Amino acid sequence: PPAQGARIVQTILEDPVLKPQWYSECKAMANRIIEMRELLKSNLEKKGSTRNWDNITSQIGMFCYTGLNVEQVEKLRVESHIYMTKDGRISMAGVTSGNVEYLAEAIHNVT
Repeated sequence: PPAQGARIVQTILEDPVLKPQWYSECKAMANRIIEMRELLKSNLEKKGSTRNWDNITSQIGMFCYTGLNVEQVEKLRVESHIYMTKDGRISMAGVTSGNVEYLAEAIHNVT
């Protein structure tokens, strides 16, 4: 396997200046995803959704299982050009403060 990635990580983790910067940047990325989860849930609630969306904020990581079914996912794709796996898993890294309201509105419209 290629060793370049391992060398980069080794360089960063062995450098007393780069290591804390790397940890700080990782934490910032994680916090942004947490914030987008919270914004998605709150926007769904603002749109009037009566569905329980706790699953959005209780999950961790870059991906989120929305609980949408295949038909709802297809409707999102066709009507709103929102793409996710057929089982309703969406990449939270693609959710931004600029598109979270649109996403919430679209999800609300299919649920």
